[in-house]
Amino acid sequence: MRIFSGIQPTGAKHFGNWSGGFRQYASTQDRAFAEGGRAFFCIVDLHSITVDFEPADLHARTLDLAALLYATGLRPERSTVFAQSHVTAHAEAAWLLAGVASYGQLGRMTQFKEKGERQEVVTAGLFTYPILMAGDILLYQTDFVPIGDDQRQHLELARDVAERFNARFGETFRVPSGVYPEVGARIMDLQEPTKKMSTTGGTPQGTLLMLDPPDVIRKKVRSAVTDSGSEVRRGDDKPGITNLIDIMTVATGETPGAIEVRYDSRGYGQFKSDVADAVVELLAPIQERYAELRDDPAELARLLAIGAESAREDAAPTLEAMYERMGFVLPAP
Repeated sequence: MRIFSGIQPTGAKHFGNWSGGFRQYASTQDRAFAEGGRAFFCIVDLHSITVDFEPADLHARTLDLAALLYATGLRPERSTVFAQSHVTAHAEAAWLLAGVASYGQLGRMTQFKEKGERQEVVTAGLFTYPILMAGDILLYQTDFVPIGDDQRQHLELARDVAERFNARFGETFRVPSGVYPEVGARIMDLQEPTKKMSTTGGTPQGTLLMLDPPDVIRKKVRSAVTDSGSEVRRGDDKPGITNLIDIMTVATGETPGAIEVRYDSRGYGQFKSDVADAVVELLAPIQERYAELRDDPAELARLLAIGAESAREDAAPTLEAMYERMGFVLPAP
């Protein structure tokens, strides 16, 4: 079993990133290791230049994310963790796959439309980056991609590109499947619970950051928008409480149904307080480990270099096969 997932080093990471990404990474890493497979987790820094960015911020955020990946459970002896820009095969594969993906497919990408509306200059990279994402995944002959619900459309494009390439040039790629959390695939903004939690498009008070201090977390949860009535239950008519139940489920492992039973007739106040405590308890050891790792950038760079070397070796055969099957003259050995 081979697993790949990538995450951008942009913006401060929030509880939605934990729910849809980080917690899946650690569990799928262990599953792959137990079955003798491979797990690849990539800091997709090349994706980060498709929108407005500051070079110094990109540099710092890349190290921030590396520290957070290890702090949330990834282990160098079980996973290949690396920066995308350290493995040039990703950029090469994206260009080759650009000869297979269609303009119409890219134009239908919801995230392109949403992000494009927020940019003063809409770059060509923002339009084509789903092809780069497809290359990221396909280079490693990936079986499963642990991702959040918001990435379904991009994964479907990667699957379609793989099938199209295989049909035209011969069997080259495995066609990957997505792994989505049963609960918490999409955590919503605490202040606007019909919108996804985000550091770029969300509200500051509605976004629970992974590195928020305990008092800040408690303040944000206490001020979360709720719904009419006082029932702690999930439902389309109660997006605020549904979101808080999902957060509690992710933080504690308790089922939504059990949470509803436990807080029956107890009202919103106690429930919010307990949600905040659960999030604080979950994040405390992660924040402690993160601080230790981030204080040693040389060690983070060393770990990323080890991961990049392993990733380069693994991606090379697939990239060579792509060139060969597309008719390129390969360099003499």
